[in-house]
Amino acid sequence: MGDVLVDAGRIGIVRRGGGVDAPDAEPIDGAGMVLAPGFVDLHTHLREPGEEQKETIETGAAAALAGGFTTLCAMPNTYPALDSRISVETVCERAEGLGVRVLPIGAVTVGRMGERLAPHHALAAAGVVAFSDDGSPVSNAGLMRHALQYSEPTGLPITSHCEELSISAGGAMHEGAVSARLGVPGIPASAEEVMVRRDIALAEETGGRLHIAHISTTGAVLALREARARGVPVTAEATPHHLLLTDEWVAGWGTLDGGVPASRIVGDGAFDTSTKVNPPLRSREHVRAVLDGVRDGTIDVIATDHAPHASTDKACEYGCAAFGISGLETALGLLMLLVHRGELNLFRLVHLLTSGPASTFSLSAQGIREGAPADLVLFDPKQEWVVDGEALISRGKNTPLHGHTLRGKVLMTVVGSRTYRAIQREER
Repeated sequence: MGDVLVDAGRIGIVRRGGGVDAPDAEPIDGAGMVLAPGFVDLHTHLREPGEEQKETIETGAAAALAGGFTTLCAMPNTYPALDSRISVETVCERAEGLGVRVLPIGAVTVGRMGERLAPHHALAAAGVVAFSDDGSPVSNAGLMRHALQYSEPTGLPITSHCEELSISAGGAMHEGAVSARLGVPGIPASAEEVMVRRDIALAEETGGRLHIAHISTTGAVLALREARARGVPVTAEATPHHLLLTDEWVAGWGTLDGGVPASRIVGDGAFDTSTKVNPPLRSREHVRAVLDGVRDGTIDVIATDHAPHASTDKACEYGCAAFGISGLETALGLLMLLVHRGELNLFRLVHLLTSGPASTFSLSAQGIREGAPADLVLFDPKQEWVVDGEALISRGKNTPLHGHTLRGKVLMTVVGSRTYRAIQREER
């Protein structure tokens, strides 16, 4: 409990227990609410340049503010890829004035083709905060080794999309009992796990900074835990959907209450292409392992992997649909289900969305302290709301949560002297 005064874009006074005397200020009653630093997303797909029909930097920034995110790390799988100084500078220029810090991630390889390294030093000088070929793994182990070697002089991590394509090829969902029942080609957990272990071995040998994107399997979490115990410089992120949704959602059995579905009959809700994501929604065993990794500190960050798509990318047969879930606006409400179930501490969740990602990518932490820039989110941890995919601000309406009730709602996001009231979907 306390009062926070924001004046001229900065935090002027922080007083525990309240009692700030500011008669000219606009009072905001936050009783029962949570005030936290603005959320930081290390894994966002903004699609611009090249796929503006899916998302633009402007629409992605607006969706971020509605979801409480004030910092976005933009993945380089754009057209052209973010593999040159000019492409990085273009993204930064287009993000100016949108109220969100958009921090580009540079491509590991030229064109994300996995054949030769992009100019890491030049990209670092242009302002990238990490390197990744996300959406495509760096399959050549020698090239990945060189990338990790470069991470020492640049000081920037290599974010690895861990997928062995020779194992995952042709798969559309997690390989297991549900995929067998549905007759859908599966993606085995081993497709992720062998690449996680390969990249950990390379990081251990080179001393390079490795960050594992969207970790999703039991074996990958175990490998990460063992590596951390040995002192290997490796960090990792988990997504909200890999913490709360399972492969049962592909069959139309998905629930948000953590219970076992009453029906195992494949019905009208099956094959919803908005459940198709890479890595795929895994079985309950894997989801539990990822959650354990989040709780015990093995996993450092929760990142959305916001992957918006145009409706045409999903309006097709399951096997032909694009991979990806639009997640910026639903992240908090989905994650708060873990808090309400008693499976994750609220303070731990806030850390995983704020100081955890900031320290992982060596970003400046905002914090709620006097003199700091105003970079804040106010949310109601108990407010229930029904997800309407078509009402999302993002151009990507592809959410499997459409029609589901979440409990936890962003009410306001403050960036500098600007206030965004998410419940009104507009800027004041």
